Amino acid sequence: MQGIIPKNKTKGTDFCGINNYYYIIRSDLGCYMQASNFNKALDITILSLHPACQNGDHYLGAFGKFYIIFQGKGTYRRTTNMNKDSDAVEYQLHPNCRNGLYYWGLPDHYYFLKPVSEWGVEYYKGTNFNKDECTAVYSVHPDVLNFLPGGLSMTKGPAFGIWENIKTISNDSNTPMTWQKKIIKRVGYNKEKMSQITHNWKIALSTSAESKDLLGLIAKYQFSFSTEYGGSHVSTENESWNEATEVEENLTFELKPNERLYLWQYKIGLGQEPVLFCRDLKIDDEPNPPTEVPLPPAK
Repeated sequence: MQGIIPKNKTKGTDFCGINNYYYIIRSDLGCYMQASNFNKALDITILSLHPACQNGDHYLGAFGKFYIIFQGKGTYRRTTNMNKDSDAVEYQLHPNCRNGLYYWGLPDHYYFLKPVSEWGVEYYKGTNFNKDECTAVYSVHPDVLNFLPGGLSMTKGPAFGIWENIKTISNDSNTPMTWQKKIIKRVGYNKEKMSQITHNWKIALSTSAESKDLLGLIAKYQFSFSTEYGGSHVSTENESWNEATEVEENLTFELKPNERLYLWQYKIGLGQEPVLFCRDLKIDDEPNPPTEVPLPPAK
């Protein structure tokens, strides 16, 4: 098993940038990396991280300074040098500037993504988190929301999973019978519908095999999220993420006199639209849909 540990599992770890340099902060190591180019590994320097600058929840660069958000304390620290903690000042975060989901900075402003509210998803632009010197609050365009983790639940609706009755087989006689026929089921994902979310994107991921189907990957992750974030907490890794097609399957049943069987297919979707048609069928003699979820829980 290989992989980079995500930010939410490594408190005090983050990326930020100021002027011509990128920074990777590692509070667990007590140091940070400074570089001018991550691709070519130019000008790499490892510096000690001052204790006062460690274990922040978010790190960002703006106005030529470092800003470190400590959400638990409700404060942020501003410094010109994280090694020496130069010119350091710690301020209270204004109540309106706390609990941002993401924080980032540009040369003349800093920003944070606000928690979802009755106004939808918005981001804050300002110059002072202590005095709440907000210059603007903007709504996030749906084309941007679709790229955020959980964003599809905001633009399409929360995930759902239902069993659909695709065939009912009856033996209305008083003698046993053999039923043998082809049935047609739809398997795969609704790529045509999903493609609507990227109509304003210019996708230039030429080096990744997965980039060929970014749509499917985004939907797959959305279904894996908990219900809190509009997902179903299920893994769809073993399902077909090819474009949905009609598939024939030969079935044979021995039906008892006056017996009726129901063929059910599970599908999951977002809002009102089905997205993924699962490949396996469930067959039983109950007219009501099955209650179990045929997909394993997401890890």
